[in-house]
Amino acid sequence: MALFTKEEALEYHKAPRCGKVEVIPVKPCGSQKDLSLAYSPGVAEACKEIHANPETAALYTNRSNLVGVITDGTAVLGLGNIGPLAAKPVMEGKGVLFKTFADIDVFDINLDIKDADQFIAAVKAMEPTFGGINLEDIKAPECFYIEETLKREMDIPVFHDDQHGTAVISGAAIINACEITNRDIDKLKVVVVGAGAAGIACSKFYVEMGVKRENIFMFDSRGLIHTGREGLNKYKAEFAQDKDYGTLAEVLKGADCFLGLSVKDLLTKEMVASMADNPIIFAMANPDPEIPYPDAKEASPDCIMGTGRSDFPNQINNVSGFPYIFRGALDTCATEINEEMKIAAAHALAKLAKEPVPQSICEAYGVDSLEFGTDYVIPKPLDPRILEWVVPEVAKAAIETGVARLTIDDFDAYKKELTARLEASHNRVDAFVKSYISK
Repeated sequence: MALFTKEEALEYHKAPRCGKVEVIPVKPCGSQKDLSLAYSPGVAEACKEIHANPETAALYTNRSNLVGVITDGTAVLGLGNIGPLAAKPVMEGKGVLFKTFADIDVFDINLDIKDADQFIAAVKAMEPTFGGINLEDIKAPECFYIEETLKREMDIPVFHDDQHGTAVISGAAIINACEITNRDIDKLKVVVVGAGAAGIACSKFYVEMGVKRENIFMFDSRGLIHTGREGLNKYKAEFAQDKDYGTLAEVLKGADCFLGLSVKDLLTKEMVASMADNPIIFAMANPDPEIPYPDAKEASPDCIMGTGRSDFPNQINNVSGFPYIFRGALDTCATEINEEMKIAAAHALAKLAKEPVPQSICEAYGVDSLEFGTDYVIPKPLDPRILEWVVPEVAKAAIETGVARLTIDDFDAYKKELTARLEASHNRVDAFVKSYISK
């Protein structure tokens, strides 16, 4: 059942003020002195300090807490190539999530650029503005080339969430699913349907976690990716099997894990029944999964089933990852978000799922209890504890791998600071919204 109507969604975006975000000053500007400090001539002092020492930009501007959410609108989730203007509501929404879950400020940048190299040049030119770049909704294979180039040529974190967000969250779920089903990750047979940004990135991440590359069977719209096929780009070719092992139904026989990033109703109950005992099924087609949750459970009652939906167990939602990964990266002034930081985030999420769940979270999801097991392998996206569990581990990984410019000496104090900071942010937003509505 839908939680809202089309009219409610449009009204939400339109009133009482158009859009979902607004820029609000955080310093007073009500007197002549305030004006002189905010702009001329007082601003010159900050400019001169930064010119003499660029690192002080983190002290005198909001750059160290500002992320650019940047898209060309060529692969908007569930909507496809709708262009940068129509993609803007999604990018504004991303900004709301960054702020709500990790107190990170965002400018959304929607570029009407078709050429990948021109897109790269435009993003690079904005490096003085931002502390990090979140690439969003860019089609494959261009998204791989764009991210690879920007990561190599920019000195701030660049992160394509469509790739790595799904990888981190599903990776955490795989860690726990293997424990629950007594599987060794290096022995998993994984079938991936969907060879776009998320499918390829998830597969790469699983390899980093221990899955053997030769045990990943990847399908695109033409069938199994194998070395006998022509026209494979280098990203798909990385996961090409040595020969054609057959159809999806044939390859799924005995498989331990199914990862779906494709279209609804692709997976049948017969296919699920043919998989290994206690299969791991992540059916994440949006908004309807590759197989309905009840059908998967009927075919294999002990399966671990995850989708992108909030109305079924084990929701694999990127919001459990990207705000916290960026928070840890920004707080250490990291030059990049590397594999170690992403793996640290996945393991932290996996560990949190084993902790007792507060009743307030259960109530938020309308359930009596949540316990680690088949129907609860990853924390709920609205679990506020993710902040204190994931961010410090990401920050530690940044420091330990040498990509951090700043260190954190007391992580216990840092955890408390994170919570206090987010609460203060929520209080400011709540006070503003109440004041605005009252007008």
